[in-house]
Amino acid sequence: MKLTSVKYLTANGFKNIWLNKLMSIASIGVLVACMSVIGLAVAVSLNVDSALSELEQQNVVNVYFNDRNSVLYGDSGTLNSTITEDDYVVHSYEDALLLCEEIRKIDNVRTVEYVSSDDALESVKSGSLKDKSELFTFLDDNPMSCGARVTMVSLDAFDETLEKISALEGVDSTNSMKDIAERITIIKKAITIVGFWIVAILLIISLVIVSNTIRVTMYNRKLEISIMKAVGATDSFVRLPFMIEGLTIGLLSAAFTVTILYFVYNAVKENVMSALSLTSMIDFGDFFWILFGIFAVIGCFAGLFASAFMINKYLRKEGSEFRAL
Repeated sequence: MKLTSVKYLTANGFKNIWLNKLMSIASIGVLVACMSVIGLAVAVSLNVDSALSELEQQNVVNVYFNDRNSVLYGDSGTLNSTITEDDYVVHSYEDALLLCEEIRKIDNVRTVEYVSSDDALESVKSGSLKDKSELFTFLDDNPMSCGARVTMVSLDAFDETLEKISALEGVDSTNSMKDIAERITIIKKAITIVGFWIVAILLIISLVIVSNTIRVTMYNRKLEISIMKAVGATDSFVRLPFMIEGLTIGLLSAAFTVTILYFVYNAVKENVMSALSLTSMIDFGDFFWILFGIFAVIGCFAGLFASAFMINKYLRKEGSEFRAL
């Protein structure tokens, strides 16, 4: 196809949008509405995922080492001096650091922070027993074991990682908020599934709307198409203006949607943070190009697919009319 023909057909595509401006505006409006819902779903999903990632990092696994205190004050401890060094594994600060290094080598472990027995006791005092410091006055010795605070990269492999940590020689026991980890994982999967179906359903709606717009344009130009076919125009020559029309509607919808969402997101961001007591939310600029890319792909796909499908269907079914002219 010659360049002059492409220019002529492209101009016709833009002309169709103007001639059928009411239907074009309606199509753009529906596409903007569908994309806005998709955009809101993406924004919510990204913010929830960010919040859950913070919770993942805060979901610390407390690992207690098999040192003298763990044997002396443990469930099987005898509180006597008969304990020997052979009864426990971690004998010194260096042994504890070596065990921390072994934990750090395990896949899915993000951070490992050594906790001395003194730090562990202070943590208990400042934690749930903060206002009951008198309970510790009777202690002649620190009963807490040394250990480590461990965070994980992903909670999807939480149980597997915990088993590997527990299996290490020198680890006496672990304490974790397993239920919270499982709930976080379930929430993330639910958001992914729901988001996928929202996008799928709205994409189908968008295809139907653009298809109807192209159909109206096509039938308004039925006689013109028949004449073009009668004088030997190829299907590609007839198809291109409609595809340009659909593509333009899709891209305009993407541009309008991302602009609207920019102002809406920034307007409600502070109110949402205040209402939900959030410390921070993702800035719109952080996912601007992600949204625009998604909208552009959806718009181009909806416009091109719908226009190509409708004009091919029309040319295939109405070919007899062209031959009759």
